Amino acid sequence: MSLNELKSAIKEQKLTYGTRETLKKLKNSEAKVVFLASNAPQDVVETVLHYASLSDVKVIELDIPDEEVGILCKRRHPVAVLSY
Repeated sequence: MSLNELKSAIKEQKLTYGTRETLKKLKNSEAKVVFLASNAPQDVVETVLHYASLSDVKVIELDIPDEEVGILCKRRHPVAVLSY
């Protein structure tokens, strides 16, 4: 189900890619949903979960690695964290 949510978000939403930009959005309460790749670094996962819990943002942990997320998003690099 989470893969379907990611695919629909890619088509319908303006996504923010990367940990730094996603954390900015979380701190400013601008993010609604955050996607985490299965092999995202543990410290990044903990930080994102912390800020998401403070602003009641839904976090979806994907079952696919960052390389596949990057391919799905038509990026030339791995994507471990993205949001909208």
